[in-house]
Amino acid sequence: MKSLKTLLDQLDYVCEQGSLDRQVSAVVYDSRKVGEGCLFLCIEGANFDGHTAAAEAVEKGAGVLVVYKEIALPKETGVTVIRVADTRYAMAFIAAAWFDHPARKLTTIGITGTKGKTTTTYLVKSILENAGRKVGLVGTIEEIIGEEHIHAANTTPESYVLQEYFHRMVEAGLDTVVMEVSSQALMLHRTQGFIFDFGIFTNLEADHIGPHEHSSFEDYLHCKGLLFKQCRVGIVNRDDPHWQQVVQGHTCALETYGFMEGADLVAKDLVFTNRQGQLGVQFNVLEASTGETMEAYIDMPGRFSVYNALTAIAICRHFGVPKEAVKGALLGAKVRGRIEMVKVSDEYTLLIDYAHNAMALESLLSTLKEYEHGRLVCVFGCGGNRSRDRRFEMGEVSGRLADFTIITSDNPRFEEPEAIVADIVTGIQRTQGAYVTVIDRKEAIAYAIDHAQPGDIIVLAGKGHEDYQEIRGVKYHMDDRELVESVMEERGISF
Repeated sequence: MKSLKTLLDQLDYVCEQGSLDRQVSAVVYDSRKVGEGCLFLCIEGANFDGHTAAAEAVEKGAGVLVVYKEIALPKETGVTVIRVADTRYAMAFIAAAWFDHPARKLTTIGITGTKGKTTTTYLVKSILENAGRKVGLVGTIEEIIGEEHIHAANTTPESYVLQEYFHRMVEAGLDTVVMEVSSQALMLHRTQGFIFDFGIFTNLEADHIGPHEHSSFEDYLHCKGLLFKQCRVGIVNRDDPHWQQVVQGHTCALETYGFMEGADLVAKDLVFTNRQGQLGVQFNVLEASTGETMEAYIDMPGRFSVYNALTAIAICRHFGVPKEAVKGALLGAKVRGRIEMVKVSDEYTLLIDYAHNAMALESLLSTLKEYEHGRLVCVFGCGGNRSRDRRFEMGEVSGRLADFTIITSDNPRFEEPEAIVADIVTGIQRTQGAYVTVIDRKEAIAYAIDHAQPGDIIVLAGKGHEDYQEIRGVKYHMDDRELVESVMEERGISF
């Protein structure tokens, strides 16, 4: 039980009905979970408006309603009605108070940007744990609380769920949390109710613009910038052309990193390496203020991997992590489904990546082309019940950048896989790219392995960390790693 006044302490509000002198048994934003004496937040979503359930919530015993619109209630009720300007914003502060402000007991690190968030969170976690910190993680793939791994529904969960995770981290004895902060989360106030110790910006590209997301690129940019009005120290990629717009009006101390001179932390002298099929990058890190340098190596390919590593280094230097601990953590870094190399041969490289749109696929393939290699082979499909333009575009990208494309199935959902593949073919035929179609994903992977040549780089794109294939509303277990393992076992090859 918590007093209502305690829950509302950091909010501007008007008590339109009832008394503030009451106890609250639970905080609820799902009308199906309303119980006796609870506080019910009327949240307006894409498909349901909680204000329409206000009367029902009172009938179920809710003691407090938090609203921002007019609601219809019976005349004689003992319910307290609190009006706020935005119930989503209010929920973040009420949830923080309900769980006794757990973020104040953690060092909080929030990472935003179009790309790089997931990989960087794992790099930061690895480095800080090497230095003895106890680190929780919130992100696209999962939430990690000690030994517990929770499948993630959203990149950044609803504010109530986020505060609950923070509370559980404190209870588990953790001292730090690193999390992905999506633009949607910032727009919907999911990360309000506390101040980040560190806020990080990786990069910005035109993405997540459309219905139920951002109305324009300007809106997308604005939402990313909100993080720098909600953190103590901001760390930003100075190479990104939008960085100054993103931090405009910031209220935090500001630091920069990048490849170009002028940043506080600079990566230089990049050397792309291929060690028996294992792609990586060797580089030096210069701290501009002191002139000190550090040699580093990351077992992931490409310039964007160096950016991710540099971001992690920029954060972790605030924790006094020894250089050797940083170097050791980077060397062993591996993130599920993000340019994840699966060792199958010394003769060629096979990797799995989540690239599932044209922008991500172009970035991935362009990066891999910087390595000395035989052929660049791309295995991918597209999801059903999504824009057909994505299929045409991804087909064009692979046809233009890959030496050979194997078009297969992804998540067909309620469409026929053959129809999706046909759309991808339409796109690839706009190029001179060689291709073959193999509908069954395991057979497509087998085809890539059976026809591999020395020096090849084979990319299994689109599924990444996902361990299912969605067909006609049912998610069947399917994991690219397991498919590769099965193909190798059937051929009597083990690595």
